[in-house]
Amino acid sequence: MLRDCDAIVIPGGGVREGGELPSWVRRRLERAIELHSGQFIVFLSAGTSHRPLPVDAAGFPMFESTIAAKYLLQAGIPRELILTETCSYDTIGNAYFCRVIHADPGGLAKLLVITSDFHLPRTEEAFDWIFNLEPRSLPYQLRFESVSDPGMDRRVLLEREKRELSSLAALRDLSRRITRLPDFHRWFFTEHEAYNATRKAFGNRAVDDLVRESY
Repeated sequence: MLRDCDAIVIPGGGVREGGELPSWVRRRLERAIELHSGQFIVFLSAGTSHRPLPVDAAGFPMFESTIAAKYLLQAGIPRELILTETCSYDTIGNAYFCRVIHADPGGLAKLLVITSDFHLPRTEEAFDWIFNLEPRSLPYQLRFESVSDPGMDRRVLLEREKRELSSLAALRDLSRRITRLPDFHRWFFTEHEAYNATRKAFGNRAVDDLVRESY
C-alpha cells in the first residue's frame, strides 16, 4: 500500500483500434491498482498525434484516459477517486495538463508517477520541468516508478528507445530555456505542433511504422 501520496499519476501510452489498451499501458494500470490505498488515480492523455483516435459505434472518439478509467472501475477503484484528462497528446502535454487541470486546483502536491521502463527518463524530465515552472502554487513532491514493457516486440522497443533518447535531448534543451509558466504557456500553444493552431503534428508521418507500433 502507498502512504503519504495525494495521487498516483499515469501518463498515456497509446490506444488501439476498438479501444484496446496496449499491454504496457495495462501494466502501468495494474501497478497503480496494486499500490492504491485511497488516493486519486490520475490517468492522462487523449491519445497520440502518431495515430488516429479510435471511434465508438456512435462515431464518438474513444479517448485513452476514459478507456483507462473503465479499466480502473472494473478493477474496483471507486469512481470518485479516478481523474481523467482528454487534452494531451504527448508527454509534455501529460505533465502540463496534469498540473493545471488537476494538481494545482485540486491541491495535489505529492504525486507518484508510474510509467514504462522505456518512457521513464523522458517522463521524469518532463514532469520535473513542468512542476518546477514558476510561479508554483504548491510545494510539489514528485516520485517516479517504472514498470516492465510486456508485449512490445523487441525490434519496436529498440527503435522506440532510440527515439526516446533524441526526444529527451530536445526536452532538456527546452527546459533550460523556459523556466516560467507564462513563457511555457506561450511556447506550448504557439510553437508545439500538437497544440498550436496549425496542428501539424497530426498525420505528418514523423515516425516510421515500426516506432508507431509503440504508441
